[in-house]
Amino acid sequence: MTTLLICMFIAMLLPYLAKGPVAWAMAKAGGYDNAHPRAQQAKLTGFGARAVAGHQNAFESLLIFGAAVMTVIATDNVNDTVVTLAIVHVIARVAYQLLYLLDKGTLRSLAWFVAVVCSFGIFFQAF
Repeated sequence: MTTLLICMFIAMLLPYLAKGPVAWAMAKAGGYDNAHPRAQQAKLTGFGARAVAGHQNAFESLLIFGAAVMTVIATDNVNDTVVTLAIVHVIARVAYQLLYLLDKGTLRSLAWFVAVVCSFGIFFQAF
């Protein structure tokens, strides 16, 4: 259970860690506009646009992963398969973010797919 909770904690941190490259891109684009950050982010291109998309997707992924983890905990079905899937999910999500920033679309999509399959795999262990 400890490993599963550590994976959940890391997954919770990923959207906030993914904000770093967004802030860097915003700073390079004339300074971080704290009054209107979303308007500034919408104007980013290239690396900055990819950083924003990766940041947003990290929140989207957290919803599915978090629901899956809470489901197996609530049904008392945490097992070695769940823990392995959680570890693979976190690795895939870190890879996803890096591949997004590096503009490696096909590999990024593969990492996304692996993470989604892991989340659903965790959820289905509840049955």
